[in-house]
Amino acid sequence: MLAAPAPPNAEVDAASYFGAAKFTPQVDADRIAGGRHHARQVPRAALPGEFDRAWRATDAAVAAALPERVVRTRHGDAMRLTEFLRTRVVEVGVHGLDLAAALDRAPWLTPQAATVIVDLLTGGRPAPAGLRWDPPTLIRKTTGRVPLTPAEHAEIDAAGFRWLSFGR
Repeated sequence: MLAAPAPPNAEVDAASYFGAAKFTPQVDADRIAGGRHHARQVPRAALPGEFDRAWRATDAAVAAALPERVVRTRHGDAMRLTEFLRTRVVEVGVHGLDLAAALDRAPWLTPQAATVIVDLLTGGRPAPAGLRWDPPTLIRKTTGRVPLTPAEHAEIDAAGFRWLSFGR
């Protein structure tokens, strides 16, 4: 993204990046197929080194870029680099919670990641106090990974609380 020419202006922010068009079965199938194809290009023994090279190169490119730099995502969205990075924190954090659940581990996030994700999910509004959700619980509940209880539904409805719906 950063090696490509910058689009003239941003068209979406992090919240609108997660629109319905990115959650269709065809988009998911294409993303999975692309990931599988890419994974087959790297010999298994070389994977740790490739991962190390990729994250270091990405970190250096982001550090050298201006925060207001506009990039084009793989979906064709033009957005500010800082907004795109928020989407990456969401992806790593939310799917990290998925991995913790799958491996029967306690969920955790860095405080900084939790703040970025919760702020994006809630539009910067606080969750109703009666919910008493910690950040991992808020993230798992609002993304549908853990079902809401009837009492939580009532609290949410009474407060008029809404969150980012990831295309739903």
